[in-house]
Amino acid sequence: MRKQKGFSLIELLIVVAIILIIAAIAIPNLLRSRIAANEASAVGSIRTINTAEVTYSSTYPDCGFTALTNLGGSGGTATGAGLIDSVLASGTKSGYSFTSAASGGSGTCGSGSTPNTTYTLTGDPLSPQTGQRHFFSDQSGVIRYNTSVAATGADNPLQ
Repeated sequence: MRKQKGFSLIELLIVVAIILIIAAIAIPNLLRSRIAANEASAVGSIRTINTAEVTYSSTYPDCGFTALTNLGGSGGTATGAGLIDSVLASGTKSGYSFTSAASGGSGTCGSGSTPNTTYTLTGDPLSPQTGQRHFFSDQSGVIRYNTSVAATGADNPLQ
């Protein structure tokens, strides 16, 4: 009688079952890790935009603060300052949508105009799978968050 080599069907089914159990444990952790990474990227992006707004206001004092698109570009002009990369200037990065609005001035840029003295910046997840916290910041530089709706200046600051 010859001895058969290989695995039996039962042994293969046990191995497949073990792999499925490990996958069922690992996949939710992977998704949570991705959400945490996207949220950390969003906070970093908001810090970058805050710094770019202050730099823009110092570089172009007749303009003051500005919209997100003016912070991008190739650099050297008030409509393309080159302070942030083109991906962030487009308003979408790492599963978050960013919006910046300047106010408190005439809205125009040039001599004789009133510079914008305030701005608001929001970062909202594109879907619940990309992030669960909404972020907000303004000229104060404090980053605030809300877990259920779009964040405002009245929400809790990040610690």
